Amino acid sequence: MDKRELPIGVMDSGLGGLSVLREALKLMPQEEFIYYGDSANAPYGTKSTGEIRQLTENCIQYFLEREVKEIIIACNTATSASVSILREKYPELPIIGIEPALKPAALGFPGGNILVTATELTLREGKFRHQLHCYEGKANIYVQPLGRIVEFVEGGRLESPELDAYLNEVLAPWTALGLDAVVLGCTHFPFAKRQIRRVVGERPVIFDGAEGTVREAARQLERRGWLRGEERTGKVTICHSGTDEQWLKQAEELLYGNEA
Repeated sequence: MDKRELPIGVMDSGLGGLSVLREALKLMPQEEFIYYGDSANAPYGTKSTGEIRQLTENCIQYFLEREVKEIIIACNTATSASVSILREKYPELPIIGIEPALKPAALGFPGGNILVTATELTLREGKFRHQLHCYEGKANIYVQPLGRIVEFVEGGRLESPELDAYLNEVLAPWTALGLDAVVLGCTHFPFAKRQIRRVVGERPVIFDGAEGTVREAARQLERRGWLRGEERTGKVTICHSGTDEQWLKQAEELLYGNEA
């Protein structure tokens, strides 16, 4: 089969990876995408590394059965725990991970104050610790677990007093530093960007890793000659491991709704 005609798989523990798929549709509108949210096992950020590796492997198998030409792991937690192992196991399959956009933040604000937010697992895994070591001399870098945002996104409660109260409690103390940048190190977090902005104010630039991840995914396909022709019309299929039909409706609203 012509590789160009095969779909691209995009996975996440739930709904968060839709923020990456949204960027992918902008850059590669001619492509066919299969989005798979492991909603039956969300969230990943509270699980052990071993559990996350097994769940991510299950998602990879789901895509292999559907003959995808590339997989985007649109989950910082799953990337941190699994991407290097999966690349060794499937060397012929382009597997693209995502990581907190610390590099552009640190290079954009040398000597500045940068707050990196993510799930607890992402922040403690070696992949992020190595990234932190590379850039900690270029800026003042602070880290803050913010994993509860995942619950609000998955529960469809973005416009809720509880989320506002949580963000104020956790983020407001950091504003005294005069933040230059806030890094959203979880793909769920961009869906709460408007709420985060209300707390941190207009000054800090907010970074997330979606655009860089999608550009790398496109480069990998272009290098192999696997991109579909630009004259083609793309398609998106959304699937998940759970049974709640409301999840699919919520996914479409997040994917096609107004950006935060």
